[in-house]
Amino acid sequence: MNIKFTKFLSVLSIVIAFVFFLPGIVLAAPAKLDTISTAIVAQTAKSFSETDFTPQVRQQLQAVRQRRNREIQKVLDSSQVAQFTHNLRSGNNFHQALEKLHLQGDQKEMVEAIVKICDLKIKAILSRYSLQAGK
Repeated sequence: MNIKFTKFLSVLSIVIAFVFFLPGIVLAAPAKLDTISTAIVAQTAKSFSETDFTPQVRQQLQAVRQRRNREIQKVLDSSQVAQFTHNLRSGNNFHQALEKLHLQGDQKEMVEAIVKICDLKIKAILSRYSLQAGK
C-alpha cells in the first residue's frame, strides 16, 4: 500500500512539474472540443512559411529541433547516429531518416515519445505566433 502511494505521489509531482515548467504544452490543447475551430487553427499553423516568422519564433523553433536531435542521439548508438546523419544528408526528411533506422523495442518507443513532445512544443509556438499575428 505504501509503495503504491509513493508511486502515485511521484507521478503526480512529475505531472505538476511539467505543468509549471512547460506552460507552452498546455497552450497546444484546444480550449473547446469544437472540430471547426480546431481545423481552422491547424490550417492556419500549417500555412505559415519559415520566412513569415519573426526572428524570435525562428530561434524558438530551431532550439526545439536541436533539443529533439540531441535527445534522439542520446537514445541511439554511434552506428545508428552515423546512419541517421547519412540518411538526412542523402535527401531524406527527418521522419524518413528515422524510419530507415529500423529501431527496435525501447529505442523506438523513446524516439516516438521525444518526437511527440517536440511536435507539441512546436505546435504551441506556432499557435502563440498565430495568435500574435492575428492581432
